[in-house]
Amino acid sequence: MESPLIVLTTDFGLADPYVGMMKGVILRTNPKAALLDLTHQVRPQNILQGAFILGASHRFFPAGAIHVAVVDPGVGTDRRPIVLETPSARFVAPDNGLLSCVISEYLESPPGAPGRVDLPPDVTAYHLTEPEYWMHPLSRTFHGRDVFAPVAAHLSLGVPPSMMGQPVHVMVWLPIPGPESKDTTLWGEVIYADHYGNLVTNIPGGALDYRDGTVIAIAGHTVHRLGLTFHDEAVEGDSPLIALIGSLGYLEIAVRDGDAASSLGVRAGEPVRINHSFLP
Repeated sequence: MESPLIVLTTDFGLADPYVGMMKGVILRTNPKAALLDLTHQVRPQNILQGAFILGASHRFFPAGAIHVAVVDPGVGTDRRPIVLETPSARFVAPDNGLLSCVISEYLESPPGAPGRVDLPPDVTAYHLTEPEYWMHPLSRTFHGRDVFAPVAAHLSLGVPPSMMGQPVHVMVWLPIPGPESKDTTLWGEVIYADHYGNLVTNIPGGALDYRDGTVIAIAGHTVHRLGLTFHDEAVEGDSPLIALIGSLGYLEIAVRDGDAASSLGVRAGEPVRINHSFLP
């Protein structure tokens, strides 16, 4: 049987050997493993960004893929290593909220506040407690290499998660803040800036349309229409910003041939205000 795809998502960057070591551990256990990188450029320790990217991206991979997600500032503490099974994929990750956007797809009413959430019937999870599926000696600071990578490799060889630990029914919940409507204004915020400096917000494209009358404000600048591409011309008299619905399906703020994050000097959490009186 063909080995399922193993997809890696981390905040490790590419300058250090960490990602390479994880791949080496996987290939030691399963030399035929198929490996693919989603990203290793999640901002360090930014669990919320990792959760957002994983939630928005995992559906683009083949059914049965194994996602290894490591954004793990609590590595070595009592936070649990987890494997989560959904109808379409498996996820190996720390139980620190990193899988919240994946879990939310199966919840009728996702909680609005951080805490813990009961797992819905469509998903199962296991606390990884069986050391025979880990690397030894075990580093307290690199579970990506010593726990998550070998567990993913064993999963790809057909070892069921139930052999790797105990079932759990509650997991850590870290919700992505959603936009809020107040009178004729929609308030959202920047979730992260991508490699180009485009500002990805938490405002879904379905909350907007392309008719004239849109007013989008961020960091003292305004945009008066929604564009279609990153190469649209800014509106005359406007700031040089472009607003559009990006490939992830959310509103993005960009600068044509430039870097919006650097130009505006904003970071994750920056408020975005939209006059949506034009909405039906």
